[in-house]
Amino acid sequence: MGKKFEASKAKVEEGKVYTLDEGFKVLPETKIAKFDETVEVSGRLGVDPKHPEQMVRGTIVLPHGLGKKVKVLVFAKGEKEVEAKEAGADVIGSEELIEKVSKGWLDFDAVVATPDMMGAVGKLGKVLGPRGLMPNPKLGTVTFDVKKAVSDLKAGKVEFRVDKAGNIHVPVGKASFGTAKLKENFIALMDAILKAKPASSKGTYLRSLFVCTTMGPSIKLNPVEVRDLIK
Repeated sequence: MGKKFEASKAKVEEGKVYTLDEGFKVLPETKIAKFDETVEVSGRLGVDPKHPEQMVRGTIVLPHGLGKKVKVLVFAKGEKEVEAKEAGADVIGSEELIEKVSKGWLDFDAVVATPDMMGAVGKLGKVLGPRGLMPNPKLGTVTFDVKKAVSDLKAGKVEFRVDKAGNIHVPVGKASFGTAKLKENFIALMDAILKAKPASSKGTYLRSLFVCTTMGPSIKLNPVEVRDLIK
């Protein structure tokens, strides 16, 4: 992989800040692996996540999805269990399912729970929390509208959240999507991130921005151009 990576890296001009069109044009040329690599966006935001009011977190349903099948688990009872099944949820249950997950079963990608189940689901915090799978009302995954929650996740709903250093890392699709679809997904994501800017954030909000494939080198984008484009 060393020689392949170096050959791929040589296609990205060192020190150059690419325009959006330039960056997404060169992106397919940096692909290394034989599998369909994921395209990821990363960057630095002008916030201090140590202060709760400056935490940036949200979700967005990407126009073209993520290019992978999302296995959704739903904690629900009664008619909501039926609704979840009709919406296409892969695993549905209540107490028995909670017990199964508590013992380490994690064969799913996303979790939805109805509000009446959260008293019991809350016990899974140590299991689901570190993996980013804990249902959250702010993210639309604790809701009685099970149909919408499941449908959004299946359609390619992604979460964005700054880490302790103010960085973000979010997938926006597969390399096979092609330039047009990847750009549309990217713009939708950046629009959501810009709208999530905390009122207490001062100075430059979008400080740096990069795009890359799973195995390829990072391509530095112009954050000012992206901000102005979306405005």
